[in-house]
Amino acid sequence: MSVLYQFVGKLTEQIVNPILLLLTAVAFVIFLWGAYEFVANAGDGKKREEGRQAIFWGIIGLVIIFGAYGILNVALRTFNIQEVVAPR
Repeated sequence: MSVLYQFVGKLTEQIVNPILLLLTAVAFVIFLWGAYEFVANAGDGKKREEGRQAIFWGIIGLVIIFGAYGILNVALRTFNIQEVVAPR
């Protein structure tokens, strides 16, 4: 079982965490773009609505990503799986 725990720890550290980090960055950029569109096009109702939608979906994306990160950490700690640190 130790090998399985090491595999899951390495999988989480090497694949899942970088993907979550990348998705977090994308959601944050979408949020910032929406905020820019919302403020820069204050006079245009259609563009302002598009900016509001981008802000909304950026926040929804961040909530989902942080929720997935939390669930992953709960699962790892429940099964007592530690992230594997590379030997120095």
